[in-house]
Amino acid sequence: MTSAGLPDGLTVDDLDFDKQGGLLPTVVQDVADGRVLMVGYVDRAALRATLDTGLATFHSRSRGTTWVKGETSGHTLRVRRIEVDCDRDTLLLHCEPAGPTCHTGARSCFGDGERPAGSFLAELDALVAGRERERPPGSYTTSLFDGGVRRIAQKVGEEGVETALAAVAQEPEELLGEAADLVYHLLVLLRSRGLGLADVERVLGERHR
Repeated sequence: MTSAGLPDGLTVDDLDFDKQGGLLPTVVQDVADGRVLMVGYVDRAALRATLDTGLATFHSRSRGTTWVKGETSGHTLRVRRIEVDCDRDTLLLHCEPAGPTCHTGARSCFGDGERPAGSFLAELDALVAGRERERPPGSYTTSLFDGGVRRIAQKVGEEGVETALAAVAQEPEELLGEAADLVYHLLVLLRSRGLGLADVERVLGERHR
């Protein structure tokens, strides 16, 4: 998997590490819905490690060492996109979290808070991604992944037909139920191909420009 790089052809040496004693404040957002997950600091070594591995890596000011988020818990942050502010002294990492980010078990170090509008789809996408990685026995989602891409694609086709039929012949609640089934199976299909909701949003955003 290709790791995210700095934007606009910037290199590590183009960033202003000197302003804050060799460190850059770094904000982490969930790439799916923009929820702020944590704030940390990177030095040159941590940023280079992030760029090389694709996993968010930080500098610990208390220990004076470099550390990978989730290296012991498994709750890593896969970096999908990096932004640099106008002064080149602060970073914004758009990440895909593998589990809760905060050591308390909360999704965010700022608390779970209220769900942003539309963000349940992002949560569902993350849940599907977790099922794909862990394959818990007895899970319907696991059975879909075990069946392979062709079987999942068949289910998407079936749900698409049922949604279309509900649109012309059934009440709104039935249509909503079929649409929900279609969206769920579509997320599973995307994940079976190594893709997710954020990838679809990116394509839609590009078309909108």
